[in-house]
Amino acid sequence: MLDIKNVEKTFNPGTINEKKALNNITLHLDEGDFVTVIGGNGAGKSTMLNMVAGVYPVDCGSIVIGGVDVTKLPEYKRAKYLGRVFQDPMTGTAADMQIEENLALAARRGKRRTLRPGITAKERKEYIELLKILDLGLEKRLTAKVGLLSGGQRQALTLLMATLKQPKVLLLDEHTAALDPKTAKKVLDITESIVEKNNLTTIMITHNMADAIRIGNRLIMMHEGQVVVDVKGEEKKNLTIEQLLQLFEASSGSQFTSDKVMLSK
Repeated sequence: MLDIKNVEKTFNPGTINEKKALNNITLHLDEGDFVTVIGGNGAGKSTMLNMVAGVYPVDCGSIVIGGVDVTKLPEYKRAKYLGRVFQDPMTGTAADMQIEENLALAARRGKRRTLRPGITAKERKEYIELLKILDLGLEKRLTAKVGLLSGGQRQALTLLMATLKQPKVLLLDEHTAALDPKTAKKVLDITESIVEKNNLTTIMITHNMADAIRIGNRLIMMHEGQVVVDVKGEEKKNLTIEQLLQLFEASSGSQFTSDKVMLSK
């Protein structure tokens, strides 16, 4: 479903600020894979997602989504293949628009615009059923402005919007990092439910090692723009944080250090 092959990216080449963000990275995801990604500061995690999304052009290598080579496609042309949720709950929704209007925008993404009336009764009924999945009571607040919602409610709504059109790949860039622990757990539970129900191929960056081990069927650790640890299946299920750190140190030749990563729950 997703193939990243020999991709490299260097920012500010030839200057004192030169930074090699991705170093000949190769990664293959099968359909339905739910991959959690962890790594220290500057490991290349977010850059990898940005490269898949087309935010930056690759220096070399290729990116294929669902059999389509998107390497040279601009960000807006890749959007139809992808769903994305960012760290900031304020990103991904229109604060001054109603909940149902935001959902309508997501549902019509990629479609030609017409002069027909706004939201139909059929669409409104569908949105109510979708919102019930979140179990946040938003199905009773269809006409509420999104800007009035809490951070957790907005992030859950963004997740629903990002997956409404069944994207080929779902990109989650630390989408619970700005939430309090209780709300973060709720959003993660919703994430797992939506991904499993729709069999979505997903990449989720997280700063919580316990979550990285518990969630999904595969875990990768990045270091200096490369994948240095890749575990899946039963090996991942039985993994402890201590074992994960040992794998990282054995593969990278250095100790794991990060001022953001949480080593425990």
